[in-house]
Amino acid sequence: MLMQTELVWLLGAVARGDETAFEQLYEATRTKLYGVLLRILGKPALAEEVMHETYLKIWNMADRFDPATASPITWMVAIARNRAIDIVRKRGDVSFDEEPEAIEPAAEAPAPLARHEMTAELKRLLSCLGRLDPEKQRVVLLAYYSGWSRDQLAAKLDIPVNTIRTWLRRSLLEIRECMGA
Repeated sequence: MLMQTELVWLLGAVARGDETAFEQLYEATRTKLYGVLLRILGKPALAEEVMHETYLKIWNMADRFDPATASPITWMVAIARNRAIDIVRKRGDVSFDEEPEAIEPAAEAPAPLARHEMTAELKRLLSCLGRLDPEKQRVVLLAYYSGWSRDQLAAKLDIPVNTIRTWLRRSLLEIRECMGA
């Protein structure tokens, strides 16, 4: 995912009608929003439909985004989450008493103690990632951080899918070994 300042800039460009910025915003945030929707709705086809509605709403409401009020991803998740909850309530498929985590907003930041622990683990992970060949680093980051599929990676980087698959597998094994897992 892009940095918060980049997302703010993209939302500003979307508010001015910039379709390229909207595509970049979609690519940077679609995995997160789809995950939120799938968790609430539980059905991939329905989550995809609501995701489409969510991005239409983001396109139409981008001029209302205020970075002083919320981060871009929090604002976008709220739009997606509210729409999904409306659908669940109308359909009556899920009882929020049985699954209260479905209506909880995704945490923006970890608790202070968890942040310290995560930082040490994140430093180890980044160190291990830094040991990879730069091209393999890029593939791993695009796949696992940006959410690109193997097919997308192959098409964008002009590398055969089987090579992408092999690089990802070997890179993850190297990272696991480096992390001591």
